[in-house]
Amino acid sequence: MGSRIDPCITFNGNARQAMEFYREVFGGELELGTVADFGSPDAPNADKVMHSRLETPAGYTLMAWDFPDDRPGHPPYRPGNNVALFLGGDDSELREYFQKLTEGGSVTLPLKRQVWGDEAGSLVDRFGISWMFNISTRHP
Repeated sequence: MGSRIDPCITFNGNARQAMEFYREVFGGELELGTVADFGSPDAPNADKVMHSRLETPAGYTLMAWDFPDDRPGHPPYRPGNNVALFLGGDDSELREYFQKLTEGGSVTLPLKRQVWGDEAGSLVDRFGISWMFNISTRHP
């Protein structure tokens, strides 16, 4: 599979509405999961979008999620810092990229196995850019 970079937009509670709108605009298949869907049904933000991906017929990929207002160390939400670069795939070099990007930056979610089975983590690099990683541990 390799790896790829996709834009991931952070919304302040309206990611579902935004992604449904983008699906109307661009067409395509929308994948959407809430915090509850990913194993935390009793969380106060259980109905918020934890992950969404729109794959369009034109080949665009757009990702989004709702701002995690309860995550310590995460920069506060404000328009303008609501895009993250998302690196996903099954390449072992993704762990190396994660480590290198943390130099001079801060980890907002340590890279570790998550409830969906993959390794995931996030960080803000020394330039203030947010990065999200998902390393697939599933084998075809």
